[in-house]
Amino acid sequence: MSSAELDDDGRPKRTGTFWTASAHAITACIGSGVLSLAWGVAQLGWIAGPLVNVSFAVITYFTSVLLVDSYRYMNPVSGRRLYTYMDTVKSYLGRKDTFVCGLVQYTNLFGICIGYTVTASASMVAIKRAGCFHERGRHAECHVSNNLYMGIFGAAQIFFSQIPDFAQTWWLSVLAAIMSFSYSGIGLVLSLIKFFDEGQVRGTLYGWPIGNGQDEYSRAQKVWKTLSAVGDIAFAYSFIIVLLNIQDTLKSPPPENKTMKKVALASNLTCSIFYLSVGCVGYAAFGNHAPGNLLTGFGFYEPYWLIDFANACIVVHLVGAYQIFAQPLFSFLEGLVLKRWPKKTFLNNTRSVSIRVVGRIRLNIFHLVWRTIFVLVTTLLALLLPFFNSIMGLLGALAFFPLSVYFPIRIYMKRTNLRHYKCEWWFLCTLMVICLLVSIGAAIGSVAEILQDTRHYKPFN
Repeated sequence: MSSAELDDDGRPKRTGTFWTASAHAITACIGSGVLSLAWGVAQLGWIAGPLVNVSFAVITYFTSVLLVDSYRYMNPVSGRRLYTYMDTVKSYLGRKDTFVCGLVQYTNLFGICIGYTVTASASMVAIKRAGCFHERGRHAECHVSNNLYMGIFGAAQIFFSQIPDFAQTWWLSVLAAIMSFSYSGIGLVLSLIKFFDEGQVRGTLYGWPIGNGQDEYSRAQKVWKTLSAVGDIAFAYSFIIVLLNIQDTLKSPPPENKTMKKVALASNLTCSIFYLSVGCVGYAAFGNHAPGNLLTGFGFYEPYWLIDFANACIVVHLVGAYQIFAQPLFSFLEGLVLKRWPKKTFLNNTRSVSIRVVGRIRLNIFHLVWRTIFVLVTTLLALLLPFFNSIMGLLGALAFFPLSVYFPIRIYMKRTNLRHYKCEWWFLCTLMVICLLVSIGAAIGSVAEILQDTRHYKPFN
């Protein structure tokens, strides 16, 4: 390649724009988590529910702005490029923090892929059940196993996982973003219709009441459900973990950090509006009995064709979203292996293959084998742990503090040489402590929910 075709780091020129980066970010942001937000608000009530949503949105945007200035080392315009979250942590904070960051980030990415497999299969099952309820009535016995549909989703991911790198998934992200708006909008509209039909605002100020009745929680249940709901909402704002990977696709000029700040604002604002709308309108329509997933929990039965379409949109979206979170993990492990064995023929044997829908891709035998194994493992674990809300809550709790708060703030402190005990330092430290306590509480609540779910669950049944 000529120098005109290369960027300042010697790699092929990046071609990403505000629009492609926004598509990536919205695909990562408006995911399956949006469908559980009505349930989350139902656990928290009309006061805490919207307040927790807004708080997570503000914190995530604030730390996103801090993080995108760190993409180029020490100078956001002309510094050395740092391609991933781990590269950034390593350059600014050192090896120990890098190990913790990598462990948390890639465990979370792995867990998100499991969660998306669970959710996609639930949507495929919901399509099957919706037809059954339409034909036999909503009280009919329409049990359908998730197992086959998890296998179908896994097979699709084996194919799409052969896309070589993050930048080449832009078309899949655009399609997935359109799908996410579609099913979120349908869930919102159906909730609004139900709300106007009944003519009253359901729900209470504090969510599910405490007591011994059928529609009441024990004190312990209330605590665990509330903490799990906080984790669910945190999961919905977890897209910051792929922010730097998205930034690395942007062309320059203009400087990447300027474009990315616009992307962070646009995607965060878009997601927050959708989250608040779906969560609050869903709670107003269903009250404390809001389902764990608006579209697969059968809060709605008719029009069944529209619900089927919405669930099909979820499946298409999650095909793309899975890749948004899996590609950074693929890149990380493949980089480690190539660094360890740079001359192995098996690792470098690449062939060019033309596929009509995707275009020309480079098919690497090592990629084919290990990425297929990765998809098979996530599918197997999804079969073993099909607990939608609890898993979403645990993933959100584990990732929110270290990845969305701690590391962006620590990197900012290092980059700006922020002096201790200044007002700004006290503010940032206080924010970290509060978010740490929230994450610990949400993780405990989610684990308690998973333990409760496993008491009555039989794997592969």
